[in-house]
Amino acid sequence: MNTRIAVLLVALAILLPTSYVSASDTLKIGYVNTQRIFRDAPIAVQASRRIETEFSKRDQDLQRMARQLQSMQDRLEKDFLTMPESERRTRERELNELSREFQRKQREFREDLNIRQNEENAAIIEKANAAIKKLAESEKFDLILQDVVWISPKLDITDQVIRALR
Repeated sequence: MNTRIAVLLVALAILLPTSYVSASDTLKIGYVNTQRIFRDAPIAVQASRRIETEFSKRDQDLQRMARQLQSMQDRLEKDFLTMPESERRTRERELNELSREFQRKQREFREDLNIRQNEENAAIIEKANAAIKKLAESEKFDLILQDVVWISPKLDITDQVIRALR
C-alpha cells in the first residue's frame, strides 16, 4: 500500500505540468531505507541489546527445558521394551506434561518478545520520523519517500538520518 502511494507520488511529481513548477523551482526528493535504520542506527542497536539482555534468561531456561525434554524422550525410547507397563505410562505422562509446559512457555516467550520488539520499533520509528522531518525542513526537501521498490542511490538520505539519530 505504501509502495503504491510512493510510486504514485513520484509519478505525479515527474508528470507535473511545467506551469505548476517554474524553471527556478526544482523538485527535491529524498529516500530513506527503513530497514537500514532498524539495522544500523545506534538507537536500534541499543534497543536490540536491551531486548537480548531482557530475554536471555528466559531463552536459556527454554533451552534447558528442551534438553531435559529430549533426555526424557531418549530414556523412554531406550527403556521402552524393558520397563513395566505402569512405569512406562508414568514416564509418558510426565513427558507429555513437560512437553505441554515447554510449548506454553515457548509460546509466551515468543509473544512477549514480539510485544517488546514492536514497542522498541515504534519508538525508533517515532524518533526516525522526527529526524526525517527536521532534515526535510532544514535541507528543503519537497518529498521524502520510505520503503519503495527501487530508487536511485543518489536520492538515498538514510545515512543522514542515521547520523541525525545519534
